[in-house]
Amino acid sequence: MNYTNLQGQVANVKPHYQPSAQSLRLIILLILVMGVAPSPALTAGCPSRCICDDQLVVQCAGQHLTAFPTDLPLATRQLIISNNRIVELPPLQLNYLSDLVYLDCSNNSLTEISMSTFGNLGKLAYLDLSFNTLTRIEDRTFGSLSSLVMLRMTDNPGLSNIHPDAFAKNSALQVLDVSRNNLTVLNISSLIALPTLRSVGLSGNFWSCDCDNEDLCLWVHIEAFKFQGKTSCTFRYKYKSR
Repeated sequence: MNYTNLQGQVANVKPHYQPSAQSLRLIILLILVMGVAPSPALTAGCPSRCICDDQLVVQCAGQHLTAFPTDLPLATRQLIISNNRIVELPPLQLNYLSDLVYLDCSNNSLTEISMSTFGNLGKLAYLDLSFNTLTRIEDRTFGSLSSLVMLRMTDNPGLSNIHPDAFAKNSALQVLDVSRNNLTVLNISSLIALPTLRSVGLSGNFWSCDCDNEDLCLWVHIEAFKFQGKTSCTFRYKYKSR
């Protein structure tokens, strides 16, 4: 607001009480402060080597980070920490971000995800854990992610075990991609029960054609439209020594 115009407007009015010059300055200062004060989300700080914008997006990709960034704005909705060397997602820090809807952790050095990692992220819709060094997924790893729509977990060369109930609580899941891991067997009981699942990526794994995978093979055959890429299996022969 223009200081001169405001003074002129005040001068043309003849109130019963004439404000002092000091009072007038305080009023003008208050108006100016109210007009330019940033939102609380923007004053919460921004992690070193990251960029925070007014759309509540925090971009930390490719910054050679070895640890999860600290001092994240609590109202963050999108967090991108891809292409770093982060080895752990600390539950305490991550679960403060209860408004998070998008989390990209791809291309890091994550080896495991604990059952409490995503405990307070009920709004999270997109999660990318691709290109890490995960080895197994436990039954309650994603249990609290009731809004999860897309989960990418590709290219983890050591990922060989996914618990049968790993996705049982993800009723909103539409896209699941576990391509190019080291999986040989996948219990699909919880996946078949997901009402909105429409796209599954399984290619590039070492699927077994044995009886353990009979349900998986049948599912791929019957609902082929859901599956991305080419999904094939191999027979495992057991040799007896003579």
